[in-house]
Amino acid sequence: MPILTEPIGSIPRSPELQAALAQHAAGQLGDDALAAAVEAAVADTVARLEATGSPVITDGEQAKPSFVGYPLLGLDLAPDGAVIPFADGHTRTLPRLVSGPFQYGAHVGAYLSSAKKHATVPVKQAVIAPSALSLIYPADGIDGYPREQFLADLVDAAERDIRSALDAGADSVQLDFTEGRLSLKLDPSGGVLDSFIELNNQVLNRFTAEERARIGVHTCPGGDQDSAHSLDVDYAGLLPKLFQLNVGRVYMQLASEPDPERVLTVVAEHRQPEQTVFVGVIDPIDPRVETAEEVRDRVLAAARHIPVDHLGTCDDCGFSPFADDTSTSREVAFAKVAARVEGTRLASEALGA
Repeated sequence: MPILTEPIGSIPRSPELQAALAQHAAGQLGDDALAAAVEAAVADTVARLEATGSPVITDGEQAKPSFVGYPLLGLDLAPDGAVIPFADGHTRTLPRLVSGPFQYGAHVGAYLSSAKKHATVPVKQAVIAPSALSLIYPADGIDGYPREQFLADLVDAAERDIRSALDAGADSVQLDFTEGRLSLKLDPSGGVLDSFIELNNQVLNRFTAEERARIGVHTCPGGDQDSAHSLDVDYAGLLPKLFQLNVGRVYMQLASEPDPERVLTVVAEHRQPEQTVFVGVIDPIDPRVETAEEVRDRVLAAARHIPVDHLGTCDDCGFSPFADDTSTSREVAFAKVAARVEGTRLASEALGA
């Protein structure tokens, strides 16, 4: 069996979709016209991902406002929530929940069904981890809606979101957990990370072992406008706890790590026997397109630490987690995906996989 390879999620939105989004926001384009632009962008993204030879694809998150924002549609929110600082000085601000009850405004099953209409290969689906959404609840609470009730509603809603993807035929479902590494920057004691792991496992424990084999978690130091928010946080503080999540797949950024061999040693020590590890072999922030030979060598290095039958490859992060991020072109993104696919194939041949 060849080594598995999968994208993480987002692809830069098409120029036509970017224009349609801007016109819609300005009141110059109707909802139906925007929906048509989204559908066209999804179809084009699916076709171009399949053209790379990728055996599994995503919809490129063309329809999502951001990887974290899709469940928040229709909620009572204020714009002054938690602030996420990036290394280059720019920030992203999460909204703040004003009143309950909490529920998802959109579920990923609809995105998956749209992509599958155009796909001829399996489609995976990214979802936001409940731990990320827990950050929208204000520290000083909400009158009449205690945090305990919010978290109970969040766990129920997150379960429904994952099930919507499984029921729609997702090849796998990936929880985006970029806040895991960031939490250690905000709280080096690890208390916040422990609470995130516990919350996510409350959701994951509602699935059977067979279902969890199709559910994974993605970790990276964030990626937005060619910058990261927590690359300076030591992976060794995160990985032992990350592998305690009850998932069958772990997708992890590795290509942009300064010392990947050290990280792989930690992975080998803490990976659960049933877990498949997809190592990042492509750096979406680096504008240079990696060669297939570079990818091959990164895979071979990982194979010295991870059994080949539990090894896969991926991109470090999505290429455009936020819809307005145009720092990477679609052409570069697809070229990098093609390099990952070809490099993984070369590694499979070298390993006899």
